[in-house]
Amino acid sequence: MNTVGWIILGVVVFAVIVLLAMAARWRSGVKLQERFGPEYDREVAARGNEREARRHLREVANRRDQLDIRQLDAAARDRYTERWQAVQTDFVDQPGRALDEADRLVTDVMQDRGYPVADFDERAELVAADHPEVVEHYRAAHAARQRRTADPGTDGHAGDTEEMRQAFVHYRALFEELVHER
Repeated sequence: MNTVGWIILGVVVFAVIVLLAMAARWRSGVKLQERFGPEYDREVAARGNEREARRHLREVANRRDQLDIRQLDAAARDRYTERWQAVQTDFVDQPGRALDEADRLVTDVMQDRGYPVADFDERAELVAADHPEVVEHYRAAHAARQRRTADPGTDGHAGDTEEMRQAFVHYRALFEELVHER
């Protein structure tokens, strides 16, 4: 083969390698979008850069995949469901206390399933890897609870009670997903 032939072959091989690399990156992005669903878009918006968001979500997925997340057995599901029903009943008379208990209950379920529970942001990220459709409920409930905790004197006012009701509904969405693994 002459020199021109080798150069053309080298360019073709290089182009194929570049195309394969681009296809692999594209597939990786598609897999992240499928796994994280709406959380992918939230992360891109928060980071302002798709490449940075993908890097972060890959790290989250890797951390999550190293965990031993387990299903709840039937007895644990029943026990948690009974606790939830009691908390839900308490909401009528003591919405603030019931909201705090809903948060504890969700955290207990997460811990029982194998999620680390020391830090809220880490919990939310790891839950997003498995339950991207409901993690935003968790964030909204947590934010409402934080506002209530910051100003506990407002507990029971009409606007505050409505916000707590919404937060409780958000906790319920995550609770149902974690306990009944839809």
